[in-house]
Amino acid sequence: MTGVSGNKYLVVLVTVGSADDAAGLARILVEERLAACGNIVDRIRSIYRWEGKIEDEGETLLVLKTRAAQFEALKRRIVELHSYDVPEVIALEITDGYKPYLDWIDSSTA
Repeated sequence: MTGVSGNKYLVVLVTVGSADDAAGLARILVEERLAACGNIVDRIRSIYRWEGKIEDEGETLLVLKTRAAQFEALKRRIVELHSYDVPEVIALEITDGYKPYLDWIDSSTA
């Protein structure tokens, strides 16, 4: 099964409060086969508007790789597990890649 635009693979971006939060979330999502892997990019700085104020906070970025067919279940699980009221869950299409790596995403999320 492919995504809305016919693409089969996604990179999913999720911001969290700490590297430990990211690792815990990634471990669950990989164990449940909703994501093939999660890369943790620690110490990012996020500037955003929340509840009428401009916020400037340190966060951690979790970068997940998955199949488009898994996205809705992955998104639901992230929202369920996440500590934020409105977590960032953004999917970006992978338009091309090294076939053995894409095959690995398939086998890791099947």
